[in-house]
Amino acid sequence: MTTSSSERGVSLGMPELPAPGYPDDVRARLEADAREIIARYPDSRSALLPLLHLVQSEEGHVTRTGMRFCADVLELTTAEVTAVATFYSMYRRKPSGDYQVGVCTNTLCAVMGGDAIFEELQEHLGVGNGETTGDGKVTLEHIECNAACDFAPVVMVNWEFFDNQTPASAKRLVDDLRADRPVEPTRGARLCTFKETARILAGFPDERPGAVEEGGSAGPASLVGLRLAKGEVAPARVVHPRDGGPHDEPQGKAAHQPSSAEHLSSHDAPQESSASDPAHPAGPVAEEGE
Repeated sequence: MTTSSSERGVSLGMPELPAPGYPDDVRARLEADAREIIARYPDSRSALLPLLHLVQSEEGHVTRTGMRFCADVLELTTAEVTAVATFYSMYRRKPSGDYQVGVCTNTLCAVMGGDAIFEELQEHLGVGNGETTGDGKVTLEHIECNAACDFAPVVMVNWEFFDNQTPASAKRLVDDLRADRPVEPTRGARLCTFKETARILAGFPDERPGAVEEGGSAGPASLVGLRLAKGEVAPARVVHPRDGGPHDEPQGKAAHQPSSAEHLSSHDAPQESSASDPAHPAGPVAEEGE
């Protein structure tokens, strides 16, 4: 005869208790928000990710109560919700600080000083990776690449960028956060708490006056590729040696733009397969019957 997991727990003196529910007023408020979120999706279970952000905004991390709530409103099992909540690092599983301070330690940020920043912040704050200061203000962690390599090393606070950091500037940053002094990201809106950030990530508008206008944009280095792709800036022309040597063309919108049949380099010109395959003679393949 087999026994269930709950029966095994009881036999070991560790009964499996259900997660407590939210107070009635909190649940009613969250249910109203959940209905708004679920209505955005043709399949209700697709709303799970924003709903996890919603419950995270309530307590600052995803609790068993929050996962039970998500399961109830989406008609999922708590096991299905737990599988998602534990897969993504953006969902915190234990109490954390008002400010999530993440130091990028991927390759470029690391060699530009990210490792040194992270080590000095651990010593300065007296916490390890994923730990929170005693005042509940700052949780420190190392993070993966956030696609801001042109501003390395990067520190993020509640997902807002602080570019070109040094150990000294990073320590001033966390000191200001702990002292409730105003802190302005390099780009983007002014900071809000992690709970407030979680609600915005759930899909609700940032209601702080002027915050949307402060959204900002990436710096010039980040947009070079996009501008080239849109044809706003013509790069210096690269000419194959057999064409007679390199010669640059003027930059800017007024510069010569290559037509669809002209290419900046013979190396990136599309060719017929027969022309690029040494096993076949160069030139177009004759159509059958010609």
